[in-house]
Amino acid sequence: MADAKVIPFDDDRSRGGSTQRPSRRRGAGARRPGGAQPAVGEVQPLPGMASAREDDPVTREVERPEEPAGEDTGGLERRIASGLAFLRRRLTGDYDVDDFGYDEELTDQVLMSLLRPLYEKYFRVEVKGIENIPAEGGALIVANHSGTLPMDGLMMQVAVHDTHPAGRHLRLLAADLVFMLPVVNELARKLGHTLACAEDASRLLEQGELVGVMPEGFKGIGKPFADRYKLQRFGRGGFVSTALRARTPIVPCSIVGAEEIYPMIGNARTLARLLGIPYFPLTPTFPWLGPLGAIPLPTKWTIQFGEPIATDGYPPEAAEDPMLMFNLTDQVREQIQHTLYKLLVQRRSVFF
Repeated sequence: MADAKVIPFDDDRSRGGSTQRPSRRRGAGARRPGGAQPAVGEVQPLPGMASAREDDPVTREVERPEEPAGEDTGGLERRIASGLAFLRRRLTGDYDVDDFGYDEELTDQVLMSLLRPLYEKYFRVEVKGIENIPAEGGALIVANHSGTLPMDGLMMQVAVHDTHPAGRHLRLLAADLVFMLPVVNELARKLGHTLACAEDASRLLEQGELVGVMPEGFKGIGKPFADRYKLQRFGRGGFVSTALRARTPIVPCSIVGAEEIYPMIGNARTLARLLGIPYFPLTPTFPWLGPLGAIPLPTKWTIQFGEPIATDGYPPEAAEDPMLMFNLTDQVREQIQHTLYKLLVQRRSVFF
């Protein structure tokens, strides 16, 4: 594989090229409204026997299961019909993707369903400050990056999708290495990821999308375990320049728990160069346990979205002011780092 090349996000250069519920069924022992007469052939109870019949446990068993059974059957039928309709659309090509390859239907119905067990059951992600993400319009979410493999970005994407009141989608900016890997390339595009370049970020923000960026890049995700939760350099402020041009708020995001899923105790640099990847991690379980070593540790995660930093009050030429970009970049970085320390103090256990 050729050496991975990350397109600098700092550069402003362009890049080429209500279904109705089923009717409730009346139970066998239910009374007829209005005192209607029994049907022909039906045995009418003798006077004094009505109360005994209502208290009959056999009658109660007959009456109760019928109502939920009809509802369960109707719900199953709707799910089957929806699944078949989804398959038909996929087979016939009757579905939409945007200019970046984002497939909203596939993401909602399939990909999020695959990620949700990790999010809810394995990492047990707790989300704070989701109200700081605007209900509409563009916004740039800036987060710390860690964990050896970029699972923190995926969990952040599920957090926004599942907990935001407006059910918004987060579009992540990724290094070009992601789009060089087979299968991963297609899945990333379907999930709405795109290259970490200023052109793509600006287009998404101008379209009113939520855009996620992790400015630490490989420096953050591949740092040794001894440097956990210590933010690396944020670059030259390219993400700030993009937000200023689009006049969209910047939302800092702090993620605790991802650092410990693959504790990186070493880096086989020679092997990494041969494979054309930024680093080759050595953890307590990988590569010593083979494929089992690739299973992440079940840490407890917390994702906190901080108060947004407004950019619409700055003049248009502010995007060209290096001192302003440096100050805003430092402000975002300090807010993320401070929140990380606060969450770590509050955390009682890595796993619980």
